[in-house]
Amino acid sequence: MDVLQIAILGILLGGVYALMATGLTMLYGVMRVINLAHAAFMIVGAYIAFVLFRDFGIDPLLSMVVTGPALFVVGVLLYQLLFKRIADNPRFTEMTVLLTFGLALAIEGILGSIFSNIYHSTEPSYATGTIDLGSVFIPTGQLYGFIASLVLLAALWAFLYYTRPGYAIRATMQDRAAAQIVGVNVDRISALAFGIGVGLAGVAGSLLSYLFTFFPGSHLQWIGLLLALIVVGGLGSLAGAFVGAIGLSLIAAFAIDQLGPEWSYLTFYVLLFVILLVRPQGLFGKAETI
Repeated sequence: MDVLQIAILGILLGGVYALMATGLTMLYGVMRVINLAHAAFMIVGAYIAFVLFRDFGIDPLLSMVVTGPALFVVGVLLYQLLFKRIADNPRFTEMTVLLTFGLALAIEGILGSIFSNIYHSTEPSYATGTIDLGSVFIPTGQLYGFIASLVLLAALWAFLYYTRPGYAIRATMQDRAAAQIVGVNVDRISALAFGIGVGLAGVAGSLLSYLFTFFPGSHLQWIGLLLALIVVGGLGSLAGAFVGAIGLSLIAAFAIDQLGPEWSYLTFYVLLFVILLVRPQGLFGKAETI
């Protein structure tokens, strides 16, 4: 396959991966939550998009105005019900691993009882279309997903850098204790950040619904990939999540072309292993000081 063609496919898919990973890394940056249920929330968003498309003919891209706010509310409620009460525990991060893993399994069970464990996907007209540009083509489904991801990431960036709640979130990500000292309501900001993180999973689910097939248990393959992306980029780094997603997706595209489709996910884990050997804190992460 032509090098330019491979690069186009890798970059377009990497943009969608970046949207998927951003909510996950932001939660770690603000609250030190390792959210193993993030991919499960993506699957919830995908099923909402699927139902809206199947029953009401609503385009998956338009369904993001439903999946995002709906999962945002779910995120805020989950923070208040489950995470707020353990926020001061010295082993909070370790506890979130177990808590979110259990939450992911519960979501999988609920979805399985409602939709059964068969594969689903939405099928808008553009999902399999292409734009031909001479010797290369651009898949319209991936292009629209890439554009939607960039728009949402740009909106998140503007929110973080040009609003007071955004300032508070960034301050909390940099130093939670210092932010609290200068008057940031860390509890409220944590609830907001948790809602945004889960909401981003919801809108990513709308894109996932037509770019990939899914079933209730498919969150297990996605969470490994997303964790690889944010660890390579640097835990808690939004820029790292974006660069890591684009870079790893690009490398994976070339690996698939040269080595075969079985390297689709394996590439991410091999690169994760290499990065951890060379730079354990990730590309944009900060080394721990003792």
